[in-house]
Amino acid sequence: MTSPSRILFSDLVGERTRAEMFATVLTEGPLSRGRLARHLGLAPSSVTRMLPPLLEHDYVRESTAPQGGRGRPRKMLRLNPDKHVVVGVKIGPAQVSAVITDMAAGVLARAEEPIGDRTPRTALSAAANLTRRLLSEVPEAADRALGVGVGVGGHVDPGTGVCRYSSLLGWNQVDVAGPLKKATGLPVVVNNDVNTLAVAERWFGRGRGIDTFAVVTVGPGIGCGLLLGGTLFSGATGLAGEFGHLPLDPAGPLCGCGRRGCVEALAGDRAVLRHVRDAGFVCATIDEAIGLARSPSGSARTVARAAFAEAGAALGRGLAGLCNLLNPQMIIIAGEGAASHDLFGPAMSQALREHAFSDAARDCSLHVDPAPHDLWARGAACLVIRDAVDGVLS
Repeated sequence: MTSPSRILFSDLVGERTRAEMFATVLTEGPLSRGRLARHLGLAPSSVTRMLPPLLEHDYVRESTAPQGGRGRPRKMLRLNPDKHVVVGVKIGPAQVSAVITDMAAGVLARAEEPIGDRTPRTALSAAANLTRRLLSEVPEAADRALGVGVGVGGHVDPGTGVCRYSSLLGWNQVDVAGPLKKATGLPVVVNNDVNTLAVAERWFGRGRGIDTFAVVTVGPGIGCGLLLGGTLFSGATGLAGEFGHLPLDPAGPLCGCGRRGCVEALAGDRAVLRHVRDAGFVCATIDEAIGLARSPSGSARTVARAAFAEAGAALGRGLAGLCNLLNPQMIIIAGEGAASHDLFGPAMSQALREHAFSDAARDCSLHVDPAPHDLWARGAACLVIRDAVDGVLS
């Protein structure tokens, strides 16, 4: 007799595999059943067995395509992009950005709204306003809306839609999904914003075809999204990937989380500014620090370049720990701070090589992607699409 745990495990594998089939058709299609099977490492018979729900629910369509030369025409699988529309939202400290996409995560319209403060009420009101605005801009979108995906910086529990803690926003135990669902009348999926970016990179960016990689964002905060075995890894309650709060130096500077010596306290924007100011130079913003570091000459240039190098070295030590623990194939450096990679990158790469165990550094390629706001919001939309396919096919 089959045990209940075995049945649940089999069901889980089936659902996940169908979602992976959908994502593969989305990112690689049109493609044949045989090619889909090869992409996923499945037997053709497995694809034939698991494909019907995708076709029956009209998420994927199969049509005959002519084949060059001799031979019978091949049947090709294509996504139905018009099945639904999805809204993706990124909540930041200064603005809320949003896109509305089709089922292929193609952007149909975009909008953003500056926010005067970081209170949950202000941010969620802006998110609801942008959602209504975008749904009104796309014909018949309100009738085809599948849901709203939201990315928030901090510890987000995707199971409850609650932001448990965000030092960047100053939030504690904020229900994001509930108020937004009430305001829009749509299902809401919430996750850490770097996780949404990791999904976007997996489907459309540097992570296409890569099963195990990390996205590390650099800027006011240091974030991390993890794709392990082709699946977004959030941990038990969404806390996985808080790389910025990995403790490197117990005697180090105070971090925004209240602890000392975190990667973020040593490698984030505030670390660079602190270094420059401690040397006696006036520097109000990270853009000013970048300007000093790129100036032709002078003592301010020397100090600013040393500040970025020091931050890069701290980041590299943290990345070495990430490589030693997870052995990723790739790390993508993204976020606002990626634009200054020329200043911190060399020291970061050197520290990574010096502190990584065995071949961990050589096994991992480094890439830089500044990632515009649209990509973050598009990734949030991807979460809705992914969850919807799981739900329909379960």
